[in-house]
Amino acid sequence: MALVFLSAGVHPIPASAQKTVRGERPYATRDDAMQFADDVAARRNLDRNWVRATIGNARLLPNVPRLMLPAPGGSAKNWRVYRSRFIDPVRIAAGARFWRAHADTLARAEAEYGVPPEIIVGIVGVETIYGRNMGNFRVIDALATLAFDFPQGHPRAAERQAFFRGELESFLSTESRTAEDPMVPLGSYAGAMGMPQFMPSSIAKYAIDFDGDGRIDLVNNPADVIGSVASYFKAFGWKPGMPPIYPVGFDEARLKKDVLLAPDILPSFSADSFVAGGAVLEGEALRHPGLLALVELQNGADAPSYVAGTQNFYVITRYNWSSYYAMSVIDLGREVRAAMEQ
Repeated sequence: MALVFLSAGVHPIPASAQKTVRGERPYATRDDAMQFADDVAARRNLDRNWVRATIGNARLLPNVPRLMLPAPGGSAKNWRVYRSRFIDPVRIAAGARFWRAHADTLARAEAEYGVPPEIIVGIVGVETIYGRNMGNFRVIDALATLAFDFPQGHPRAAERQAFFRGELESFLSTESRTAEDPMVPLGSYAGAMGMPQFMPSSIAKYAIDFDGDGRIDLVNNPADVIGSVASYFKAFGWKPGMPPIYPVGFDEARLKKDVLLAPDILPSFSADSFVAGGAVLEGEALRHPGLLALVELQNGADAPSYVAGTQNFYVITRYNWSSYYAMSVIDLGREVRAAMEQ
């Protein structure tokens, strides 16, 4: 990136933040960590001593590997319970304040990237309550822990460990181009940073300097946050003007629910084939020009909820691969918009 990058966490953390979580045992004595440092230095043409010192000073976070494991025995998914965690008066009021304060920037992001304000507001609200909860783990510790001590009991341990090694490498590459201390940035226990909780590779690929001040700041600069979220969605194929979801019902006599659910949330059916499978659409949805997916949201022991998801719903799930997450973003954005219009 041509611009100077200021990674999330290099600025003062709000007073409301909890005490920084620091790890225990340093990785300097780990042969595998030091070999990784040498490999990264060679691949990225970085100063070998700097990379070794940075990784060597990272510390194991003992509780983090456990947080990556699925809940024992699993738990029934419940959309209503999940939704209640994110759609509440506190978040809605904070979203309305954020929208009013940055209305011009949100409008500019929509004009340039096609992403409406309620989606950006929904993302930042679900992720961090507009910067209130950005994480208090040292990013270097979190990434090193998951790169070198990812729990092997995870069903996709090898794949996930490789992912976090890539994120650690991306973090080191970006930090090497700044004068900041790589031990300072704070984030989530997975290494996500700033108001939008971008992973290091997403920062490198999609974060932008939206206010033109010559730096990217995802912690204290809402303009950069707004522009970066919009940039992310455009890169993943956001279609301007397309609703992310439509209401859907069923014609039980013709319903082929198993067929409609088979592709999961990947849009795979034209409106005509969707209806032919027993889905009931109305109005604008019947004229939808793209493909649709039947999205099922379980409600514990109660009947599931369903919506018809478009390409834009699928794009939201590229931010977090969960239909429940995407619906929370959509619903929070809608609730904030409604609060703005009162």
